[in-house]
Amino acid sequence: MIKMLHSGWAYITLLLLIIAVVNAIIGLISNKEFKEKDLRISLFTLIVTHIQVLIGFIAFFTSAQFAFLKENGMKASMEDTTIRLIVVEHPIMMILAVVFITIGFSKHKSKITDSVRFKTIVIFYGIALAFILSKIPWSQWLG
Repeated sequence: MIKMLHSGWAYITLLLLIIAVVNAIIGLISNKEFKEKDLRISLFTLIVTHIQVLIGFIAFFTSAQFAFLKENGMKASMEDTTIRLIVVEHPIMMILAVVFITIGFSKHKSKITDSVRFKTIVIFYGIALAFILSKIPWSQWLG
């Protein structure tokens, strides 16, 4: 049940993150004014990603892969590429992605010009998007 929630919420998270990055790129390229709509898009993305991480923590600690880790230790988990992805690589990259989103949101608020605000969102949210796309367990998520 929690794994299904984590996977389903991931679609929302990924969609909002893509929208936030594309919106910021468009705003940056076209020299738009950073409006309330732009703030809301980046804020909702921040909130949704934080919720996803909380769901992910529950999914992590209730997963069969975590049980394998507890039973067999880190060495055995690192030798199995599927378990290593779920127990080590995916959680670390997702946490880093949320850290980048959080930093980007915090930093953009202190910027004076609209173009620098958009640029901050593009950089930090873009890095987070790259991290997320690099470590989604695609075979499990789409399969």
